[in-house]
Amino acid sequence: MHPDAWHLTDDIDDFLHLTGDFLRSRPTLHNMQLTVTEKLRAGAPEAAGALFGRLVGAGGIHAAFYRLPARGLAVTPLTPERADSLAAHLAARGHRVPYVSADEATATAFAEAWQRHTGAAATLRTRIRLYRLGALTPPQPHPEGRSRAAGAQDHEQLVRWVGEFVDTVGEVPAVDAATWAGSRFADRHFTFWETPDGTPVSLAAVTTMTAGMVRVDPVYTPAHLRGRGYAGAVTAAVSRAALTAGATDVVLYADPANPTSNALYQRLGYVRVTEWAVYDFARTA
Repeated sequence: MHPDAWHLTDDIDDFLHLTGDFLRSRPTLHNMQLTVTEKLRAGAPEAAGALFGRLVGAGGIHAAFYRLPARGLAVTPLTPERADSLAAHLAARGHRVPYVSADEATATAFAEAWQRHTGAAATLRTRIRLYRLGALTPPQPHPEGRSRAAGAQDHEQLVRWVGEFVDTVGEVPAVDAATWAGSRFADRHFTFWETPDGTPVSLAAVTTMTAGMVRVDPVYTPAHLRGRGYAGAVTAAVSRAALTAGATDVVLYADPANPTSNALYQRLGYVRVTEWAVYDFARTA
């Protein structure tokens, strides 16, 4: 029996041809790999210089990852042994990994392995919680107003609110009019919640459906409008729209340290799947 082996490529079409079925087999846990690789396949600028990999062993493919230029590694769940083999493989070939993003067990195992193989110290940047929608439960009480798909006329407000969202959660890089086109939000489908007089008070966005999976990201309400049920209403609206469009997996991430948002998503019918983690690595000589 041949041992598991990592196969690397910079060809997105080749990668998806070989790993597509594997990625689609677990759309919730593979949500990042599905959405980002589809964006790259469609011609996103980050495709130039991207690295992809698959772990092949008995029975087929067991794991996959992507690494974008100047960004980190996003990998599907791994055992500690497989995390170590990936770290050793990348380190031996001189590949740089600024950070790793994965389910917490995988991210932790890879961070420890990367430090062993490269000497690069690992620092936990953040923990996030992955949810999947079960039975959608509309919020009660329901705020007055309605949902509305954002259009071209809303671009300036979208950029401003998404920039505020990024600042609020401490995400980098910042988002503004100059960086919007290259940001991870540029291909999202945005929806506003409006009051009866047509004033937008909250927004939510979703990714394009891939393998029956849609990810809700981001959800944002300006600080002075919070506590009125708007975030719950707009999240329910985009979740319902995804289901109506045929989505089988509707997922989102939440900060586990924010009890308000976690309680909200659970009331709407989202069920915890797993914890996620991101580790940053110090540069080595």
